[in-house]
Amino acid sequence: MAAWTWLVYTALEALIALVCCLGNALVVLAVCVGVKGALREPTFCFLVSLAAADFLVGVAAVPLAVLLDGWVGMAPRLCLLLSCVVLVLTQASVLSLLAIAVDRYLRLHTPLRYKNLTRPSRTWLTVAICWLLSCVLGFTPLFGWNNFSPLAPPGSSNASSEPAAPPCTFLSMISLQFMVYFNFLGCVLLPLLAMTLLYVRVFWRLQGRLRDSSPQARVSLLRERRLACSLALVLFLFAGCWIPLHLMNCLLLFRGPHTVTKEALYTGR
Repeated sequence: MAAWTWLVYTALEALIALVCCLGNALVVLAVCVGVKGALREPTFCFLVSLAAADFLVGVAAVPLAVLLDGWVGMAPRLCLLLSCVVLVLTQASVLSLLAIAVDRYLRLHTPLRYKNLTRPSRTWLTVAICWLLSCVLGFTPLFGWNNFSPLAPPGSSNASSEPAAPPCTFLSMISLQFMVYFNFLGCVLLPLLAMTLLYVRVFWRLQGRLRDSSPQARVSLLRERRLACSLALVLFLFAGCWIPLHLMNCLLLFRGPHTVTKEALYTGR
């Protein structure tokens, strides 16, 4: 990649990180300060979790995406750990979106049990489970499913000299098989399909209730539909940002490195 192209890419990544941090910090501030008692509502709790995950994406994942591009040499184990941090934060966003979709579904389909099912203690326990599960799924490569080999190649060991740290790149540590079969199909695509189905059910139910509701009930249902539309838009934007990169990973795995240019990979990131 030409030097000017890399500079443009780095500048755009820095801008994206800044916008991501500011935008999500404002979301957290608006919910926690601007809406009285918001953190007693499950949807707002999950929204804060999503905003926190996306804020950390801007703070850590985006800078790491630039760092994990072979420009810095570091110990392979550290490179693997930093690569996993990116996976953890994106997985936290996915699971927070899934929690929001499930919450919207329960609110409409089990209105009589909704308050009991979504007590604040249960809501925050769900948030904690989402983050714990994100760590388990994101740090899976640390336990063996990776490209890192601690064994030096034959004839390369030298007791008197310390080898230079190799350049650190994401795909030199994280295997494409892991990214496609486990991360994309299992941890991203499956939850996205589940969320899509849940929102389809939500909108279908809202449309039916709007037809049969009284004028007084329509106000509340229309407000519920506007909120569902906003949350579905967030889901659509998330999918639009991440699916192209995962599809390129599929091409790299099944068709070889010649099918995706480095410029396309940078654009997908």
